[in-house]
Amino acid sequence: MSDPGNYVGSADPSIGQLVASATAEMSALVHDEIALAKAEVRQDVRRGAIGSIAFIAAGVFALFSIPVLSFAAAYGIHNLGLGLAWSFLIVGVAFIALGGLLAFLGIRKFKKVKPPEKSIASAKQTAAVLQNAKPHPRASVEAAAIIERSGGSGSSLAKKGVESGSGVGSGKDKASAVARSST
Repeated sequence: MSDPGNYVGSADPSIGQLVASATAEMSALVHDEIALAKAEVRQDVRRGAIGSIAFIAAGVFALFSIPVLSFAAAYGIHNLGLGLAWSFLIVGVAFIALGGLLAFLGIRKFKKVKPPEKSIASAKQTAAVLQNAKPHPRASVEAAAIIERSGGSGSSLAKKGVESGSGVGSGKDKASAVARSST
């Protein structure tokens, strides 16, 4: 007996219709997920941009505060009874000492940086394997043999090319010359 679900007037959809419907819904779902991901990324990029602008502004204000704080420190030392020139000299030497300390810490950290030894070893191993690899020899097939296998039904132009040495036959010679030069 035939399946009553396959008739045009039937209320139950066929398997093909179900597959088409599922495919369309899956496609719509994927497009919606991509749109949601784009919206989230845009929002995250916007937040990141605002955050980075805030950090840049904070850095600018901190940079501008250094001279003001330096003058305040120098005048504070001057109020303790030391001459103004000596006060500024002490603040300047403190900045130089702080810069020297940070440079020393930076140099120590740079000396601890090592080259990526595992990656280098892996790259050398891969290069050694590829260097020892030889190209796989290709079997050469005569054009005449191809024509004979096809029962001689090849076009007369192809037969003339094989007989005259142009076309497929000379292509084989060029290919073998290239193969010899690459090894």
